[in-house]
Amino acid sequence: MPEHDTVFRLAQLVLLLDAAAQFHPDGVPLERLGVYDFIAANPLLMASAEDDPDRLELLMAGFDDRALSYASPAQRFATRRERLQHDLALLLAYDLATTAVRGHVLYRLTSAGHELTSRFTAMYAHSYTLAANIVMNRLRKVSDSRLRECITDWTRLPISPTGIDLADLFTEPTGQEADDDTVGSSATGPTS
Repeated sequence: MPEHDTVFRLAQLVLLLDAAAQFHPDGVPLERLGVYDFIAANPLLMASAEDDPDRLELLMAGFDDRALSYASPAQRFATRRERLQHDLALLLAYDLATTAVRGHVLYRLTSAGHELTSRFTAMYAHSYTLAANIVMNRLRKVSDSRLRECITDWTRLPISPTGIDLADLFTEPTGQEADDDTVGSSATGPTS
C-alpha cells in the first residue's frame, strides 16, 4: 500500500500543510492534523452519503469507496496517526516544515516546503490537494471534541446487511452476555 512508503506519506503531508496555510495560517495542531491527514487520503469516509455535495467531485477526482482500503478504517487511522509524529520530524529535519507554540505546538510549511509543492505534477497530487481543501473547509471550525466524535463515526465499520454491527464482534461482552459463553460450544456442553 502506498501509505507504507515514507516518501509517499511525506509528499502527502507536504501537500496537506500547503493546503492548510489558507485555513490555518499560524499552523495546525497535531491532533487536528492527524484527522485532516487521514480523511484527506480517504475523503469518502466523510462524504459517504449519496447526496453529499462534495461526493461527486471526489469521485471525479479518482477516489473510490469500493477500494479495499476502506475496509478497515479504524486500524488504518490508528497506524497512520502513530506514524505522523515521525513524518513531521522528518519534515522538520529537511527544513520543509516548522513549528510555532500558541498554547500548543502548531505545524506549518516553510517557504522551502511551499516551493516543493509547486513542483508536484502527478494527477494524484491534484486529487489529494482537492480532497485536503474539501476536508479542511468542512472541518476547520469544528471543535476538537466534535472532531474526535466525527473521526470515530467515520472510521467505525458500517452495520452489515444482517443487522450486526461488525465492530461489536471485536468488543468485550458486558453484563449478561459475559456469563453466556456460547461461541464455539452449546449450552449443554459438547456432544460427541
